[in-house]
Amino acid sequence: MNSIKTTLLLAALTGLLVVFGNMLGGSQGALIALIFAGVMNFVSYWYSDKIVLKMYRAQEVGPSDVPQLYSVVENLARKNGMPMPKVFVINNDSPNAFATGRSPSHASVAATVGILRLLDQDELEGVMAHELAHVKNRDTLISTVAATVAGAITMIATMVRWSAIFGGGMRGSSNNRGNAIGALALAILAPMAALLIQMAISRSREFAADEAGAKMCGKPLALANALTRLHQGARSMPLRGGNEATAHLFIVNPFKGGMTSLFSTHPSMDDRVRKLRELSRQMA
Repeated sequence: MNSIKTTLLLAALTGLLVVFGNMLGGSQGALIALIFAGVMNFVSYWYSDKIVLKMYRAQEVGPSDVPQLYSVVENLARKNGMPMPKVFVINNDSPNAFATGRSPSHASVAATVGILRLLDQDELEGVMAHELAHVKNRDTLISTVAATVAGAITMIATMVRWSAIFGGGMRGSSNNRGNAIGALALAILAPMAALLIQMAISRSREFAADEAGAKMCGKPLALANALTRLHQGARSMPLRGGNEATAHLFIVNPFKGGMTSLFSTHPSMDDRVRKLRELSRQMA
């Protein structure tokens, strides 16, 4: 169900690009913006793992460095027939974790010192299963596609806003002025619509990773308990030195942002916990 929802959202985002591009810049303008945004996100797709790990000063660890974390990841990867990802630890007291990498064979999982102190073995296993589910579902690729299309829409909108304000459309006949005002309004609303869809895709992938991760470890209630504790921990101790542009990577939002649910990168915690409890009853 989540994969179908993601597909429909991506189709809506692509449709918005086509309609907006043709209305305001023609198919050629839309294609140029899409290619430009695609190049930027292609670079991000290939190097974002290194960038984000360096941003948070993550240190790669082996089986003898942090045996509790490493063994949990190793056992989950083996049990689910996945390549062993690189394991990193972030020296930060805020409890959180994320996965990154362009494919299962080029993946990394990272956990903060705070999460290792907070969670018990079963809860940590649930969290790492969630992160490996992101890797298995290739959510980095899905996020990159969504970001590419949303970025192209935003670029077209920026060009149209400048054209409407400083171009000839704001002068002359009332028809021209009306067209310019309409274009300007659409140029403001279209990026907002693209962002809404992009955030909906992010929330959908979190739900999918919760479900897949719970099935991978066989402990949906442990993951539900972990999410509740992490949510509370992250709110009382937000991540230091982070960038809110990376919030979608983490299992819970690491910042205290007051975003509404429509613009949130994560589903509400109540909904996530409720779905996991329902899954636990189904698996019993």
